[in-house]
Amino acid sequence: EDKSVRLWDIRSGKQIQVFNGHTNHVWSVEYSPFVIENSICSPNVICSGSEDSTIRFWDIRSNKNELYMINGYDGDYGIYCIKFIGLKKKDKTNDVTHDLKLCYGLGNGLICI
Repeated sequence: EDKSVRLWDIRSGKQIQVFNGHTNHVWSVEYSPFVIENSICSPNVICSGSEDSTIRFWDIRSNKNELYMINGYDGDYGIYCIKFIGLKKKDKTNDVTHDLKLCYGLGNGLICI
């Protein structure tokens, strides 16, 4: 409820980083499997969904501002869950055989982009 995303070391039980930027409660966090600058960044990029109706992407290697933000709509009532779904493409395009969809649950429904 403090509007932050926190990264913890489960072995020591100590907090490693805090990511600030949301303006309301954070409800969900998920690893991001998106490709950034021609490299798979799933171990290093997480995204978070908040009651402020935004999804924010963070690089866990740094404690800087978010990498990217997706704005929802005022009537969304917040982002309550996030899920990345890999779908197999019908046609192979540029050596890519899977399509990724970002799906998120809202206070009033579900959206996939």
